[in-house]
Amino acid sequence: MNMSDSKKILLICITFFVLGFGGFTCANAASDRLVLTGSSTVAPLVGELARRFETVNSGVRIDVQTGGSSRGINDTRNGTADIGMVSRALKPDETDLHAFTIALDGISIILHANNRVTTLNKQQIVDIYTGKITNWKSVGGADARITVLNKAEGRSTLELFLHYLELKNSQIKPHAIIGDNPQGIKTVAGNPNAIGYVSIGAAEYEAERGVPIKLLPLDGVDAAIANVRNGTFPLSRPLNLITSREPQGLARRFIEFARSLQTHDLVEALYFVPVEVN
Repeated sequence: MNMSDSKKILLICITFFVLGFGGFTCANAASDRLVLTGSSTVAPLVGELARRFETVNSGVRIDVQTGGSSRGINDTRNGTADIGMVSRALKPDETDLHAFTIALDGISIILHANNRVTTLNKQQIVDIYTGKITNWKSVGGADARITVLNKAEGRSTLELFLHYLELKNSQIKPHAIIGDNPQGIKTVAGNPNAIGYVSIGAAEYEAERGVPIKLLPLDGVDAAIANVRNGTFPLSRPLNLITSREPQGLARRFIEFARSLQTHDLVEALYFVPVEVN
């Protein structure tokens, strides 16, 4: 986009703002550009979808930014983003937004591959995260202090994990706060005594490529995308694209593309479950 085009877009934004046209945002002032922000779980998939979409739509540019599902919600509402990325279902107080599921995922406890602990029941996980259990020896592991990793505020993974454990974030006693899935996986892979929780898809993807982590079952069900697919894994979630109104134009075309059969290979390549759209 040249300087003249940028000035035109700025003038359009100012004019529409002054005249009070509802629903118009500077994010969508350029009809050949989309801005998506939000979930770090959804972002890698959307990045791949965007690259393929740009390939078959000459001149289109899609900007994908992370920051957590809360950012996706806020940016969509205030018009900073054309489309938000949210790794959970919408809440009752978010009915002003429109959600479009592009894949399914789960949330798994991860440990270092060399940790001899192979399973933890729900109460043991609660006790570890609330500081009642502080040594791996107490749950059948080595005599070593447990390093507890928790997610940052504003992350859907945190919200869903707390809901599963029936805890408040104020009850968690972490040694470190992590942001996105890659940071959590990297931290556990580099610390034999760490425990964390991340996207199953992200963890399986990295474990298959030799990263020294392992996924623990929940409620006796293996943490695997196959069990997310068949509906047996207890901590599963939709990966959504959201808009502030019924999508139109380029936003609608991208969402329809993201939910189409021609993108299922990308979804599966990142260890998520494709959804069937009627």
